[in-house]
Amino acid sequence: MYDKAGKLKHRPKHETTSHDTSNSGGAGMGSNLKSVVIVAVLMILMMFAVHCTWVTSNAYSSPSIVLAFYNSADGTRNILDDFREAYYWLSQNTADDARVMSWWDYGYQIAGMANRTTLVDNNTWNNSHIALVGKAMSSPEDKAYEIMTSLDVDYVLVIFGGVIGYSGDDINKFLWMVRIAEGEHPKDIRESDFFTDRGEFRVDAEGAPALLNCLMYKLSYYRFGELKLDYRGAAGYDRTRNSVIGNKDFELTYLEEAYTSEHWLVRIYRVKKPHEFNRPNLKEDDRVFPVSDYVSRKTSKRRKGSIKNRPVIVKGKRSTGTK
Repeated sequence: MYDKAGKLKHRPKHETTSHDTSNSGGAGMGSNLKSVVIVAVLMILMMFAVHCTWVTSNAYSSPSIVLAFYNSADGTRNILDDFREAYYWLSQNTADDARVMSWWDYGYQIAGMANRTTLVDNNTWNNSHIALVGKAMSSPEDKAYEIMTSLDVDYVLVIFGGVIGYSGDDINKFLWMVRIAEGEHPKDIRESDFFTDRGEFRVDAEGAPALLNCLMYKLSYYRFGELKLDYRGAAGYDRTRNSVIGNKDFELTYLEEAYTSEHWLVRIYRVKKPHEFNRPNLKEDDRVFPVSDYVSRKTSKRRKGSIKNRPVIVKGKRSTGTK
């Protein structure tokens, strides 16, 4: 057969068999199926890109300081104006040179709308300075006060969404503060200290002690344990984390609450100055003691240096007479 291969008769091109026809039809169906699959995949990718854009702009970030939400009961739309009101309060009730410590997410908003100096902002070029702010937020109140005093901080601003269910608050961002602080201060801050033994990040009674006593936790949940929401029976129910907070009964020593917005979304605290812990800060006019009828116990007889009733020596004899 190999020797006679050149002598085989070739069929004309116009002659085809039924087998050839079936093969050509299957090839055409296969190409159409590939086109359908490619178009479907492209549509899925386009829909995924649109979905990611929507989630980023609405759920994970707030390009506008005015937020809107819808009631689950009747579907009505409500407007949250807490950010603008808080920044207006800062601009009207604080000194022009006041320094505000907050997470870097709100730096440009505070500088632009409240016209106040911030320690860190959205530029994020100074990682060591951001880590120092993160260390203050993740440290106990006394340790954080040392950092704030060294930075000359006047006010601390935190975002808290436990009342209205706002998921972009500082508690949900807290682990990033811890991680950035641990990168610069690994001996003082460790991320593992803020998780339970089972590796859970919890704000309830089973939460890690380091979390329940850090500055961020206290500034977010200060007086929140007294708040009893209508849709939950227990006081101190965090709507964002769906749990009752574990540390309710605490007081602030080095800070005091200065402002809390209507929906508790923005909370501002004033940092006490060192002289407020030593002696009262009296004005200059109050430092002068007023004249009173106070009489000393020392009489003129016992007062040193008085010449009255002093013994007099007359001709070598002592006398009790007066001079």
